[in-house]
Amino acid sequence: MPGFPIIDTHVHFWDRDEVPLSWQKGLPIDRPFRPSDLEADRGSVELEAIVFVEANVDPSGHIAEADFVTRLAAEDPRIKAIVAHAPLDSPTVAEDLAALAKRPLVRAVRHLIQGKDAAELTGSDAFRSGLKRLPDHGFHFEICILHDQLAPVLRLVEVLPEVTFVMDHIAKPGIKAGLREPWWSEIGTLASFPNVVCKLSGVATEADHNRWSEDQLRPYIDRVIEVFGPDRLMFGSDWPVLRLATDYVRWVDMVDQAFSDHTEEERKRVFAGNAREIYRI
Repeated sequence: MPGFPIIDTHVHFWDRDEVPLSWQKGLPIDRPFRPSDLEADRGSVELEAIVFVEANVDPSGHIAEADFVTRLAAEDPRIKAIVAHAPLDSPTVAEDLAALAKRPLVRAVRHLIQGKDAAELTGSDAFRSGLKRLPDHGFHFEICILHDQLAPVLRLVEVLPEVTFVMDHIAKPGIKAGLREPWWSEIGTLASFPNVVCKLSGVATEADHNRWSEDQLRPYIDRVIEVFGPDRLMFGSDWPVLRLATDYVRWVDMVDQAFSDHTEEERKRVFAGNAREIYRI
């Protein structure tokens, strides 16, 4: 367990009475989750700061979600940054980004690629035009994909060197099926682009939720440590989604163990320092 406060770069809060959401229906996490729930789950982990990441909000709900989290931050000052949804391929993208930029906690945007035709979306002029607007607002883009969508994302990152990208959930490798390639090679290619940072988050939920072992996860964790190094990795929990497969304390400890042969300074960068820089905390 880290002997210092950490920054969690991937936390969701939701409440359907506040923000329109539908995807959790039928799952054990189909209830409101607020900072008090995270406080109960964090155990002995000391949280210096929290980065909220949009929770696959229903269309047109992105401003309501950003405002909901802004209200939560007024009650819990550990919430230091918001990754908001933005419909980047929409004709109203300029207005949407301008509205988000007026919310001072918004630091980045996410537009889910997972669940869509990745080649079609990432290759579209509208989507790329939306991405090109992000640096004007000081925003980066967070990528959420499945492992078999990496190839078109590599092309996207290559042609937009002016945009900073953060890969969520180490690109969701096929852990449950025991797959390594082509993810293993493609994540190395992704790391070769200097405008990409990677989150160590959402890994356990890509394995069998009830039967996974740490030995199954470690090769994938070790691979991103190998190719990105401690200067371009950030800790994230993906709470409360991680509750489907593990608990908060166990995940923090697992990431910490993966860096057991690194220096204290390198561990602090992964668990806090890099996040301070990326999210301007």
